[in-house]
Amino acid sequence: MAAQAEGASSVSTPTPAALADLLENPESRQALIDQLRAHEPASAQAQARPASGAAADPDGPTWRERLADGTQRFLSGLVSDLAQGAADIKAAVAGDGLRLASGETAQALRRLAVAAATAVVAFVLMRLIALWIYRRIDNWVASLGWDATASPRAGVPVGMHVLYRRAGAIVGALIIDVLVVLLAAAAAYGVGVYGGPGGGAVDPLVAVFLKAFLAVEITKVLVRTVFSTRHPHLRLLPMSDDMARYWNGWLIVLVMAAGYGTMLVDPVVSAALSPALGRLTGLVIMLGVYVYAVRVIWRNRLRVREKLERSGSRTATFLGTSPRLLARIWHWLGIGYFSVLLVVSQIDPTNALPFMVAATLQTLLAMGVGSLAIVLLNALLAKPIRVSDELRARLPMLESRLNSYVPAALRIAGWVVRVVVLLLVLDAWRAFDLSHWIASGAGAAAIGVAVNVAIVLLIAALAWTVVASIIEHRLNLREGGAMPTAREKTLLSLFRNAALIVIVTMTVMVVLSQIGIDVAPLIAGAGVVGLAVGFGAQKLVQDIITGVFIQLENGMNENDVVQVAGVFGTVEKMTIRSVGIRTLDGGYHLVPFSSVDVVANHMRDFSYHLGEYTISHRESVDDAMQHLRNAFAELMTDEVLAPEILEDITIPGVTAVNEKGATIRVLIKTKPGMQWAVQRGYNRLVKKHFAAAGIELPYPHMVVYFGQDKEGYAPPANVVLQAEQPGEPGLARAPGHTLRGLAAERARPSGDVLGNELDKAVDEGGESPGEGARSPA
Repeated sequence: MAAQAEGASSVSTPTPAALADLLENPESRQALIDQLRAHEPASAQAQARPASGAAADPDGPTWRERLADGTQRFLSGLVSDLAQGAADIKAAVAGDGLRLASGETAQALRRLAVAAATAVVAFVLMRLIALWIYRRIDNWVASLGWDATASPRAGVPVGMHVLYRRAGAIVGALIIDVLVVLLAAAAAYGVGVYGGPGGGAVDPLVAVFLKAFLAVEITKVLVRTVFSTRHPHLRLLPMSDDMARYWNGWLIVLVMAAGYGTMLVDPVVSAALSPALGRLTGLVIMLGVYVYAVRVIWRNRLRVREKLERSGSRTATFLGTSPRLLARIWHWLGIGYFSVLLVVSQIDPTNALPFMVAATLQTLLAMGVGSLAIVLLNALLAKPIRVSDELRARLPMLESRLNSYVPAALRIAGWVVRVVVLLLVLDAWRAFDLSHWIASGAGAAAIGVAVNVAIVLLIAALAWTVVASIIEHRLNLREGGAMPTAREKTLLSLFRNAALIVIVTMTVMVVLSQIGIDVAPLIAGAGVVGLAVGFGAQKLVQDIITGVFIQLENGMNENDVVQVAGVFGTVEKMTIRSVGIRTLDGGYHLVPFSSVDVVANHMRDFSYHLGEYTISHRESVDDAMQHLRNAFAELMTDEVLAPEILEDITIPGVTAVNEKGATIRVLIKTKPGMQWAVQRGYNRLVKKHFAAAGIELPYPHMVVYFGQDKEGYAPPANVVLQAEQPGEPGLARAPGHTLRGLAAERARPSGDVLGNELDKAVDEGGESPGEGARSPA
């Protein structure tokens, strides 16, 4: 029992006073640090298991809950630090609890001062040597003809070899600057090890200084690379010297204040005075940095905006976003950036600056690579696809179809690049764990679905391109120069429409199944709808079935002259359910196949001009038939119509004898569709020959017969010709009026304007009151 009690007491949680005493002693503090680091892998594995479980658990805390929890912990910690800091200040004033008075703390601060002085001296000395090298490199770049204050687009074009050499010079200067920082840190580390507690280890405060020195100075190296105030030809961005000095000095002050304030001053104050005062000191420093940064950004927002708007007119868009938009929101982006820095510095002061540097570099790298990809895609988009002349001759629509598909695919690829860049930027700022999402089941499934959908769409596009290209090849001129038949055109057009419907339907179904939508209910619903359509839309089914059989039997094709459902005209369009016919008056008739009982096609194999010519009874039939042959002989001399006639004229004979005369039938066999042209030409010649021979073509007229007596003589016909009296001016009769005497009473008003002699209506007794005054007829 005693052993159990002792074991329980050994694993019990230490009191705050005992923990403070443990951390106050440097040896015990170092031992605790080593012990914690020794247990770090086990704790990491222990944390990995709940993390994976949390990732699988959908009921884990949301980002809103985490944000609220973090805000609550920060505010409660700030209140606690304020209270504890006030108490520590009172104790320091009273001379109680001042850690600076202890020998261990004073010794640690002296080691820190020696290491810092060593690093600064080594950095300055090596920096002087590096400046001589930078000057030589800058002069070499200047000898290449590079203008450090102007963009290459605004000045004289620069060769690619100059750009490559300048890029190499900038990278070389960057490497030298980083080496200077590393050597200075190595010198400080050596001094720290030499004057440290022993065992090849450095004092904890010296280690903190070295970490802060490396983070701050390497960040300053990146800033100097961008602006390079002393060596303008090694400047990464084209700008004036004054602007470079202004922004370089501002950023250097911010980096040094934020870096050394959070990574060095905070731990030193915590070790010398108290942890609460150290955290409060770091908060005050970061608030000062934040206010200073926001003030400078807001003061220069208009000037930077004007420069960005001027450069936006001659520079390409960045990730598809116009520089004009960036000019309007850049100050908000800058304020947001320093707001994040302020928050991160309070959450994790030691790793705040490294985190910001890494996140900034990852953001710039992602946006730079994405911008390059967008520029390349835009270059490909602006350049049309060209196919060979031979392939264009075989597949004339292939080039235009590719130029319609590829831009859409490139635009989709551009949006994919933008999404990837956005995910990388969010991952850089820990707003989204991209690597964890990719490793998770949901991420792998999403990527797999996207890849599968892209493959399906690509296969569908290739299938449609191949089918449409083959059909277009068959619809074009063949190798022998012959055009495809009308039936081939119709069937191929119908097959193209059917293939498009099948490809689109299958693609939609497969894509829906890939994104997780169950297509079985859709298929079942489609079957039910099809069954309902089969019963409720029988006309539609009849249209389709009749149209299929008409096509299979080659009943009609496009450009055929047909008569269907009482409509006579030319077939312009055929679908699987209807036919469009253009009549002679220009009307377009859409006739469903269910209304077609009989198809009269006038364009099959051959045609006949059927002509029937009626002559008077007094004319000789044989003479008329000879003149019909003479008209045909003259027709055969026509260069246009003669090739369209297949056989000699056929005259079956007289087909009718009636009151009009004798009707003679003529048949002329022609090529399909040419019977009407031959008919017009032949009718003209028949009229010409009949007129020359004096053969009368009867027309509607009346023969007056006076009768005959027994001796064969006709009674005399008394014909009196009456001359028309001259009319008064303005009273002429209408054209075609019967000649007769005018009314005696012309001055009397009359409603008759057509020459009728009745002035008044007849009364009920049948007598006209003006009858006695009328002149005799």
